[in-house]
Amino acid sequence: MFDRAVALREAMELFWERGYEGTSFDDLIAAMGISASSFYNSFGSKEALYCEATRSYLEWAGQWFNAILNDPSIDTKTAFARLFEATAEEFTRGDHPLGCMISLAGTHCSPGMSNIRDMMAEHRAFSESAMAARIRKGVTNGDVPEDSDCDMLAAYYSAVARGLAVQARDGASRDKLARIGRLAMSAWPTGKSGRSKLGSKGHSRSA
Repeated sequence: MFDRAVALREAMELFWERGYEGTSFDDLIAAMGISASSFYNSFGSKEALYCEATRSYLEWAGQWFNAILNDPSIDTKTAFARLFEATAEEFTRGDHPLGCMISLAGTHCSPGMSNIRDMMAEHRAFSESAMAARIRKGVTNGDVPEDSDCDMLAAYYSAVARGLAVQARDGASRDKLARIGRLAMSAWPTGKSGRSKLGSKGHSRSA
């Protein structure tokens, strides 16, 4: 008898490190410490296991992401600043693979794996929509300028977060990631009708 939760954790980290197509069935059963028959009886298929491992990752990462993003004791800008601080820390911890399991997953798949690509794109879109919702709430609460382009601002910060995942995988230090996050916060819209280059509607200027 094996510990299913432990086996799932091992599979999640292997997928996180190598991606879906980079992880073979033999890799999985070796890392999980189970037989082929136990694998099929408990998880069904590699794809089903990947979906479950992804959900497990999202439950774990969602704890710190949502807790910071939706902290009612801080304003919206502070929430995003702290989110980047936490991202720099989480993406460079030594007790799990570097970066983020979701950020790059499924971006390069064979034609038969379009379902995996679409699933991961949906997960990325969901986190971006959560950022947009927090910014819209900030507009309602009065701590984000009312003319802010909430969706564009969320898209920008989501893109920065994905970039931090790439930096982490390439070996960037925690300090470098934190500095990138602080630089990204300079795009935050300021003042009641202030306009940042990325955070306000009608941001383009004529020459």
